[in-house]
Amino acid sequence: MTPIKFDPEAIRELARILRETDLTEIELVEKDSRVRVARVMPAPAAVTVAAPAPAAAAPAPAAAPAAPTPAPSDADATHPGMVPSPMVGVAYLSPEPGAPPYVTVGARVAQGQTLLLIEAMKTFNQIKAPRAGTVTKILVESGAPVEYGEPLLIIE
Repeated sequence: MTPIKFDPEAIRELARILRETDLTEIELVEKDSRVRVARVMPAPAAVTVAAPAPAAAAPAPAAAPAAPTPAPSDADATHPGMVPSPMVGVAYLSPEPGAPPYVTVGARVAQGQTLLLIEAMKTFNQIKAPRAGTVTKILVESGAPVEYGEPLLIIE
């Protein structure tokens, strides 16, 4: 039996992603190799923090108020039009900061059209529409970490 070769730098990168995204584990499978990096989260300790009273400050101008993203429900997770995350990473709804999003609620999409990006290991992966239809819900916020299989949006 041949020992599995692994790249220590790749494992360090996976550990860095765990820390940055607050995920508890990442698993990569390639051919006959499997690498799983997991961390044990410490039990939350009861902490009392006295917060200082907020100082009166001039409000910063807001670019455009974003509609709150609804939390995925069990119905969303089992919806036949649900598009799941194919990987662990960070979701981005637009190609770059300040650019319009790839899709919005109510938008018609064609099969194969880019819906959003997921950044994993410094690579931006296009998530494409598995079918044509209308986007009825966007279940993630731009810049939010996503898990494998997590509902991203719904196309009806």
